[in-house]
Amino acid sequence: MSKITGTTLLSALTAILISLLCGSAAAQQHITGTLADGATYVIDVPANWNHKLLLYSHGFVAPGSANPAYDYGDPYTGYYVFTAGYALAGSSYATTGWAIHEALPDQIAVLDVFQSLFGTPTQTIAWGHSMGGIISAALVQQYPNRFNGALPMCGVVAGSVGLWNEALDAAFAFNTLLAGGSFQVVHLTDPVNGFNTAEAILGAAQSSARGRARIALVAALADVPGWIDPSSPEPSPTDYTTQEVNQFAWLAYVDFAFQFYYRAELEARAGGNPSFNTGVNYAQQLKRSRDYAEVQALYAAAGLTLDVDLATLKKASRIAADPSALTYLSDNIIFTGQLSVPVLTLHTTADGLVPAEDEKAYSVVVHKAGDNALLRETFIHRAGHCEFTPAEQIAAFQTLDLRLRSGKWQSLAASQLNAEATALGPVYNFLDINGTFVPTAAQFLTYQPLRFLRVYDAFTH
Repeated sequence: MSKITGTTLLSALTAILISLLCGSAAAQQHITGTLADGATYVIDVPANWNHKLLLYSHGFVAPGSANPAYDYGDPYTGYYVFTAGYALAGSSYATTGWAIHEALPDQIAVLDVFQSLFGTPTQTIAWGHSMGGIISAALVQQYPNRFNGALPMCGVVAGSVGLWNEALDAAFAFNTLLAGGSFQVVHLTDPVNGFNTAEAILGAAQSSARGRARIALVAALADVPGWIDPSSPEPSPTDYTTQEVNQFAWLAYVDFAFQFYYRAELEARAGGNPSFNTGVNYAQQLKRSRDYAEVQALYAAAGLTLDVDLATLKKASRIAADPSALTYLSDNIIFTGQLSVPVLTLHTTADGLVPAEDEKAYSVVVHKAGDNALLRETFIHRAGHCEFTPAEQIAAFQTLDLRLRSGKWQSLAASQLNAEATALGPVYNFLDINGTFVPTAAQFLTYQPLRFLRVYDAFTH
């Protein structure tokens, strides 16, 4: 693979895409506007439009941050599909935060605007990253007649309740075993101070063997992997020391923000606490976790008795959800598994924010609904949340597109997908790591995630 520099990529792709999507050519159209609820939208139609549309759903935007509309996830993948003839569209959603309630009608409103301007596309695909992944899956569940397929990437496809329950499990264990049991983990009234205090306690715990063992237990209950750097090789299965350091980093730099800060925004919009751990057997949960062996080893090395801490968790007062808040989060959204269009998902194997186990929850509920023939799931052997190369995303998109055109799934063998991604050339086979473009080979693999720890769907509450 030839060396790629940031300058080369920016000049070869980004500048072209900006020119294209700003409507510099007379036959292509770049349209922006505002919906009735204040959400903005953007629509781009190429000169060579093939009468197909990609509706992009963006991920979580921190409250108080800028919230522009996007109609693609990254400019390189966007450039590829746009120049191939696909129209692009997407909205900002009317609010930031866990805005699924606003995102679903806003995305449908964008489709309505598009249809009023250009007519009904022959094919409409929902695609998106992270929270945009759950929105994409929700769109084809709730509005099946408006879509022909979906490509949720790194999506919260275990559903909102499951995700936030799993986050509560980690916060509950942290509070009970490391914070003295007096920490506020729901009904947050001072999230800034709470988050800062949690970070300080976590940092102090990392300095001792006992603290590190308990951090590993906290991480295990949320299926946080022991690999965080996408540019590094995966630690060996028994390198528990490195795995715990990586889990600490996931918690400190990513997960605690959601568990102890952004939860306040969720509770405000839900009108209370939507999460619960009543009836949860944490000893059983731990045994199902991908990190069970690591926790056992670190507890033994620290001279701690794991059963004692598990008994402490068992005795700790549990947390019940506020019924109306749980209803809100269930509506926004849990999955029924009912599919009427093909869905292809894409996930990294070591995602510490939205674990790959989400995919297992989704496949199980789709199987229970009897629609598993419409679902395929693909995995990338890499650390990170949504850490995909443009080539990997394009290969996944082409696989879904071929399914829509042919009426049946073609080969999804990892070797075939890697070959298709590699054939796109070095200009698409890279990762943007902290502003540096790193040449990166496609890493599709055959992978079976373990069970999602806090299943909550239309079949299992």
